[in-house]
Amino acid sequence: MILELIKSLIFGIIEGITEWLPISSTGHLILLDEFLSLNTSDKFKEMFDVVIQLGAILAVVVIYWDSLFPFGKKNNPKPLSSSGIGACVKKDVLQMWCKVLVSVVPAAVIGLLFDDWVTEHLYNAWVVAIMLILFGVAFIVIERWQKNMTPKMSSINSLKYSTVLMIGVFQVMAAVLPGTSRSGATIVGAMLLGVSRTAAAEFTFFLAVPVMFGASLLKLFKFGLHFTGAEAAILLVGMVSAFLVSIFVIRFLMSYIKKHDFTVFGWYRIAIGILVLICGMAGII
Repeated sequence: MILELIKSLIFGIIEGITEWLPISSTGHLILLDEFLSLNTSDKFKEMFDVVIQLGAILAVVVIYWDSLFPFGKKNNPKPLSSSGIGACVKKDVLQMWCKVLVSVVPAAVIGLLFDDWVTEHLYNAWVVAIMLILFGVAFIVIERWQKNMTPKMSSINSLKYSTVLMIGVFQVMAAVLPGTSRSGATIVGAMLLGVSRTAAAEFTFFLAVPVMFGASLLKLFKFGLHFTGAEAAILLVGMVSAFLVSIFVIRFLMSYIKKHDFTVFGWYRIAIGILVLICGMAGII
């Protein structure tokens, strides 16, 4: 039991690091499972890989609470109205949530329709490796292309509804193809549409809240709530470790991209993708 909890801790740490960096959390968890598999049922493991993301979600909620919670008079420069109930509603936060919900639609539809098929046919090391490499190249190309360009949209408030819907379409790639990276797909898509690097990253964080919460609920519903004591402990350790690590990683990333671009993550993706292909051809994974 202790060994399984240690494994869960490691899975949570990897989830907390890779969920927010554009290097694919799902891809890394699939690869980690090749070398450090939990001694649980396949059904529990499938659910575990998704539900530990709830810990990562809580990190976003804690760090960005003022930007996510749409009610209250404090820190409310743009109330919905000057008096009454509207004075306690943050208009800009409400508008942000409307944009997030629009962006969620494409992935939600695809996820509900094809979740089981994708899990059965595409969750493997080969798909992960190919998508790691392709999106790694995409990051490098886009960063070089946009090096001397001024973004058209530099804040979430400036995002158009047509833009956030297209960002949602890019997110579908991550929902269907493991190794793409949810944050990587949305950031690449946003930057291609003229969104600044910082605004793209923040919108990705906010978009993760309903997307990951919904995906987790779907997996929990399919698994059922009949956990053994050991399974509950394993899941809790993974979620808590993902939460604590995510707090540091989110703050690091937002500080990093103020002075640097995403090129280094592109090269990392290519390197690890090639390594996975080599290991696959050698029969190691």
